[in-house]
Amino acid sequence: MMRKFDEKNYTWDGVDTLVYKADGSPFKDVTRQVLFDGAFDIPCQFRYFEVKPGGYSTLEYHEHTHMVMIFRGHGQCLLGDEIKDVKVGDFIEIPSHTIHQFRANKGDYVGFLCLVNKDRDKVKLLDDTQMAELMAKPHIKAFLESC
Repeated sequence: MMRKFDEKNYTWDGVDTLVYKADGSPFKDVTRQVLFDGAFDIPCQFRYFEVKPGGYSTLEYHEHTHMVMIFRGHGQCLLGDEIKDVKVGDFIEIPSHTIHQFRANKGDYVGFLCLVNKDRDKVKLLDDTQMAELMAKPHIKAFLESC
């Protein structure tokens, strides 16, 4: 299998561009493309997510670890208690049970490739206590309120 990349549109031939999630979780202006959905002895999914300027992924955590490589643009990543600037080529390991969110800078996209196990647990949203703990940290509060 080979999927040709369209560098103008950040799409691959034969791959649908889908809504990021359909589970009602909060996010803004994010799409996903599933480039590989497991085969043979490789039980993983390889996906491309794109966050439009000013958009953000769901603030979430889960049991599974996943790997992310920034493929387009600039933005920020909330990873646990840290906020990191991210750009093309940055590689991020998101450990199990780590709260995370990706945001695109205003005026720029952030696109990232993501590798996960095909069979994995469901995403968990933060409860009121977890959110209050995050908002008690001024740098995270400023980040979360910046949209």
